[in-house]
Amino acid sequence: MNTSKDETLPILSNAEKLHIAYFINQYPKVSHSFIRREIRALEQQGVKVDRYALRGWDAEVVDKEDIQEQEQTQYVLKNGLFPLAKITLVTLFSRPGKFFQTLKAAVGMSWRSERSLPYHLIYLAHACQILSWVKTSRATHIHAHFATNSAEITMLVRLLGGPQYSFTMHGPEEFDKIHNIGIQKKVRHAKFVAAISSYTQSQMFRFLDLTEWPKIKPVHCGLDRDFYQIPQSSPPPERQRLVCVGRLCEQKAQIILLEALSLVVKSGGKCELVLAGDGEMRPQVEERINALGLKSHVRITGWISSEQVRSEISAARALVLPSFQEGLPVVIMEAMALKRPVISTYIAGIPELVQDGKTGWLVPAGNVNKLAAAMKACLSAPLDELTQMGKNAHTRVIQRHDIDKEASRLIQLFGPSPIKNVIEEWKS
Repeated sequence: MNTSKDETLPILSNAEKLHIAYFINQYPKVSHSFIRREIRALEQQGVKVDRYALRGWDAEVVDKEDIQEQEQTQYVLKNGLFPLAKITLVTLFSRPGKFFQTLKAAVGMSWRSERSLPYHLIYLAHACQILSWVKTSRATHIHAHFATNSAEITMLVRLLGGPQYSFTMHGPEEFDKIHNIGIQKKVRHAKFVAAISSYTQSQMFRFLDLTEWPKIKPVHCGLDRDFYQIPQSSPPPERQRLVCVGRLCEQKAQIILLEALSLVVKSGGKCELVLAGDGEMRPQVEERINALGLKSHVRITGWISSEQVRSEISAARALVLPSFQEGLPVVIMEAMALKRPVISTYIAGIPELVQDGKTGWLVPAGNVNKLAAAMKACLSAPLDELTQMGKNAHTRVIQRHDIDKEASRLIQLFGPSPIKNVIEEWKS
């Protein structure tokens, strides 16, 4: 395990030969710091990585590392429709057989899709542009994050004669519309699919033919060493503060959190709650704060940088994330790496990381009373107990979510070695 910045990262023998392109719908993005970490970890191990995205060149990003990523990314939609139309015609006349084969596939992807046929024809134009870029750069593999339109576009690039591809499956949005995103076709043409948790892997198994199961590989989102190497003198504060980091949206369940906070306050408990983030439900959240009389107890930060997120977590006793639906939230990993216990719910991949009573508290999703009880337990816990839970959390997250280890795993999957049988992997 690498734990020192001064250590030299192991460079795998085939890494220097690898030239990978990453394709994301929008990049960089506040909530996609895990993609940036993954790309940079690959580069540190000798892989050349091109960045492609549909949009994001004009997005406001606050993190200086995201600003750097923005400058390195090529954007499909940046120059408007005319260049896309031109490159599509060039592709049609230079490889008509593959073009019409891919056009047929794009039309087929529109069946049962939540988006109509014109969108999928536009995806074909996007694929023509990316094909042109990878031909010029000579990238040998394209990796997409999320199984929606980015995975479809990389599939179309492949059908046009482009390099092999893979994609990372996250959830929960992908699971919500699994029958509308043509997941079977995307997996069939892919070299492999990275699943961020065992839960995600299991959901893929539900919808795929048994013959495709060996392609679904667990690859965790990871954290870099900056998160691991916090000062030893960073105990949880005596201040009775909790922090919730995430988009203000329905699935993150901030409304439930406010209801639980209200119970804590009414029972005589003291608690400050920081909601670190922003989102579409901010008006409803603010309205509920006022209705419950919690204005003096709650602070909403809006979007903040990674460094600010780290500071907010370190200033709190614990992270609380009472989600209704998730994949496996990266912010839980971040909190555990910063030696803070986590209060969260028994859903998706969260119980794979958070251990109830050892690294935090797990409660049933949507249960206000049990969430309030967990919050009170945390707020009243002796500091030495919270410190031990934080140490346990720190050890566990490093074991499971070291970005260098996960990048090494991706390098092996990107490379020429055959995919192992999933049953053999389970036995190891």
